[in-house]
Amino acid sequence: MAFGSFDSSGSKSTSGTVSEINMVPLIDVMLVLLVIFIITAPLLAHSIKIDVPQVSAEAVAENPKSVDIAVDDKGIIHVNGSIMEIENLKEFFVNTAKAEPETDFRIRADIDARYEVIAQIMAAAKGSGVKKLGFITSPSTQESAKP
Repeated sequence: MAFGSFDSSGSKSTSGTVSEINMVPLIDVMLVLLVIFIITAPLLAHSIKIDVPQVSAEAVAENPKSVDIAVDDKGIIHVNGSIMEIENLKEFFVNTAKAEPETDFRIRADIDARYEVIAQIMAAAKGSGVKKLGFITSPSTQESAKP
């Protein structure tokens, strides 16, 4: 970038180019950053000091109780390995939910099981105070082809 001077004769000056760095944009950026740091620094350092009580207790390991309900292809219901009739299942749900409200009930059904039996199990659980009811599935052994 060359700068010239205007003299009265109208001829250009032969002094050459000016090799100085223009400091004005650099100073502007530095001033903006300084203002940002002045504003944000007090916000980062603000904290409330409190005295937290110290205890020497160990963490409690919770083992939530779970009940496995299996339905085979013949419609026979197995609760934790023992056979149970559908008529007794609602009473079992009520008693277990009252004794331990956080019990997980897991339904595992055979691929050929009738949906009617599974729907009856779900209906018995619905009106008995059961909070957690889930299904156990297994991942597919065949990989699906991507289009």
